[in-house]
Amino acid sequence: MKTLLIDNYDSYTYNLFQLIAEVNGEEPVVVLNDTPPDGIPDLREFDNVVVSPGPGHPAEPRDFGIAARVIARSTVPVLGVCLGHQGIAVGERGNVAAAPEPRHGYLSTVRHDDRDLFQGLPQNFTAVRYHSLAVSEPLPETLEATAWSEDGVVMGLRHRTRPLWGVQFHPESVLTDYGHRMLVNFRNMTAERASRPRTKNTAVTPSAAAIPRQRRSPSPAYRLHTRRIATAIDAEAAFTRMCADAPRAFWLDSSQVEEGRARFSFFGDGSGPLAEFVRYDATAGVCEVERPGLPPRKVRASIFDYLKRQLTTRRVDGAGLPFDFTGGYVGYFGYETKADCGSPNRHRAETPDACWLFADRLIAVDHEEGCTYAVCVAEDTPQAAREAADWLDTATAQLTFVASAEQVPAPPTTTEPNTSAAEPWLVRDRATYLADIEACGRELRAGTSYEICLTNAARLPVSYDPYDYYRVLRRLNPAPYAAFLRFGDLDVAGSSPERFLRITRDGIAEAKPIKGTAPRGETPDEDLRLRDELAADAKTRAENLMIVDLLRNDLGRVCATGSVRVSRLMATETYATVHQLVSTVEGRLRDGTGAVDCVRACFPGGSMTGAPKLRTLEIIDELETEARGVYSGALGYFGCSGGADLNIVIRTAVFTGGRMHLGAGGAIVLDSDPVAEYDEMLLKTAAQMRAHQHTERSALPATAEEHAR
Repeated sequence: MKTLLIDNYDSYTYNLFQLIAEVNGEEPVVVLNDTPPDGIPDLREFDNVVVSPGPGHPAEPRDFGIAARVIARSTVPVLGVCLGHQGIAVGERGNVAAAPEPRHGYLSTVRHDDRDLFQGLPQNFTAVRYHSLAVSEPLPETLEATAWSEDGVVMGLRHRTRPLWGVQFHPESVLTDYGHRMLVNFRNMTAERASRPRTKNTAVTPSAAAIPRQRRSPSPAYRLHTRRIATAIDAEAAFTRMCADAPRAFWLDSSQVEEGRARFSFFGDGSGPLAEFVRYDATAGVCEVERPGLPPRKVRASIFDYLKRQLTTRRVDGAGLPFDFTGGYVGYFGYETKADCGSPNRHRAETPDACWLFADRLIAVDHEEGCTYAVCVAEDTPQAAREAADWLDTATAQLTFVASAEQVPAPPTTTEPNTSAAEPWLVRDRATYLADIEACGRELRAGTSYEICLTNAARLPVSYDPYDYYRVLRRLNPAPYAAFLRFGDLDVAGSSPERFLRITRDGIAEAKPIKGTAPRGETPDEDLRLRDELAADAKTRAENLMIVDLLRNDLGRVCATGSVRVSRLMATETYATVHQLVSTVEGRLRDGTGAVDCVRACFPGGSMTGAPKLRTLEIIDELETEARGVYSGALGYFGCSGGADLNIVIRTAVFTGGRMHLGAGGAIVLDSDPVAEYDEMLLKTAAQMRAHQHTERSALPATAEEHAR
C-alpha cells in the first residue's frame, strides 16, 4: 500500500514514517509542506495520505503549506496527526484555539467511539500529547468527534462524508498504546474503500528488518597493524609521556569505566605519516586540510561529505579487534555545523566549526579485559609495513616502561563545589537568562515548540596549561565519555556523561539522550531521596520522552524499517556530582548508509536542541546572543572500519586565546520554574569551575613518568 506522507517540518515525522512502512509493507513517499506546486505528486498514485504533526497553527501557510490543499482535494483517505488533525478542522471552517492546558510529553487516557481508527481498541488507553492548540467544540456540521481525553479535549474526529480522519495525540510516540493498531485500522479502511488494492498488505516485521547488511570488502590500499600488551596501562601516565607535548593530540578517556558503556580509552597524536588535520568553516563551506610536508589546501565541501569521502578511500578490516576505532578521524563537530543539517546560523563561532585529526597511529586501552593495543594504519606496501612494525616496537617499549614505573598517588582535590562560581563570568546575566526562559514559555504556549534547550556561557581568563586542568577534572568528575583534545591553539577538556551516537562496524546505531539532572545528596538518605524524586518527576519525564521520540525520529531517517527501538527508557544513572535520567535508542542502518550519514541525520543532538528541531533551532538563535561553538556539538571518532562513537559536548571547557569557555543550560518546558532552571544551569558548571579553582590554586604533582623524562 502506497502512502503520501506530508512533513510539516516536525521532529516526529519519521516515527510515523517507520510505523507506516511497518504496517503497509512499503515505505511512504515523504514531501515537505513547502514543496512547490509542480513538485507535488499526483494523489492518484497513492492509496492514502498522512499529514504529520508540526509547529504553529494550521491556518498559517508557513506552518501548514501544501497540506491544506491536499486535504481539500484528496479523494483518497487522509489521516491527520496533531497539526494535521487541526488542519482538517480548519479546512471545514472549524476553530483551532489555545487548549485548556498545553500538553507537551503528557500522557492522557483516551475514550472513543470504537469505530474506524479506534475499532477494537480498549477504552481509556494511554496516549502521548504534544500540543498547545486544540480543535474547539462544537465542531462544524461536516465533522464529528470520535475521541476525547480525560480533560475533555477532542482527541479524534472524522468527516461525515469524506474519508478524512484526525487524531490530536501522537500514535507514533514510544509511550502511546495501540499506535500500530490504529495505523492497521487506517490501512484496512483504505483497502475497503479501494476498488482494487494496489499491493498486498504485508507488514514488515522488526525481525525481517534486522537482517545483517552486506558490507563492502575493505579496500586493499591500506592495512591495519596491531600489537597487544597483556596489561591495561595507566592511560594518563602514558598520554603524558607519549603525547601531551605534541601540537596535536587526543585522548578519548573512559575515566568512569562502566560495563556496557565505557570500556575503552584511546589516545594518540598527529605525528604519523598519514596524519592530516581538517578545520571547517560552515559559513564558507570550506575545509582547510593540512598534511605533513605539504602546504595547507582548501576543499570546498561540507565536513560531512569530506569525512565520508576520505573514510571510504581509507577503509581497513578491523576483524578480530574488540573495538571500532581502528584508526580514523578524531575530533568534534561544533554546534554551528547545524548549517549543514538544514538550520542556517545566525551567529558565527570564534573557534572552527569542526576540527578532525586523521589518526593513523593510536593506543587503545581495554579497561574490561585488562590489556592494551597499539594500532597503526599503513599503506599496503612493504616499506609502509616495515615503518609500521618499527612504530609498534617503539610504542610497546614506551607502554611497557609506563606499566613498570612506580605510580604517584592522585593529587588531592579537596576544593568544595560552589554552584555559583561561574555566575560572575556569565555571558547573559541572571535577569537576562530569566527573561529568555519567559520568552521560551511564550513560544511553548503558542505551539511553535514543545521543548527548548536554552543555554548560557561563561568566559573567564586562565593562565595554566589546559592539560593540567583536564587531569584535575577527570579526577573530580570522572565520566564515561570524557575527552581531551589538543589541536594547536585550541584545547577541549570535557567530562561528558552523555553519548550522542555510537555506530558499530556492523551498522548498529545507538543514542543515549540525557534529560533530567539532580544534585547528589550530602548523606546516603538524601542522595537516595534526590535520585527517586528525579525518576518520578513528571516534568523531567516529559522532557526525556520528548527527546527520546526525537532521537527515534532522527534514527528513523537512516535506519531499516522496524529496527528502531527503545531498549532503556528513563533509567536513573549516578555520576560524581549529579544524578541523571538516561534513555537508550537503537536502530540498524539501512543498506548504503554509513556512520557519517547517521551522524548528519541526527545532528545536532536532540538533547541540546528540543523539538520540533528546526523551528526550535530558530528560536534558540533568536534568544542566545552568541554562537555555542564546540559546546553542545559532538566529539569522538569515525573509524576506518566503519564504526563511530561520539559524545554530546557538555560538562566541557574549551580553551583558546588565554580564555576558558563553559557552556551550560537546560530544557525549558511548560512546567519549568525559571529560577530552578537558572540554578540547574549553574549546577552544570560546578564540576568544571571546581577543577578551574583547584588548577589555579595548586600545581599538579608530576607523575613518575615526568620525573623520569
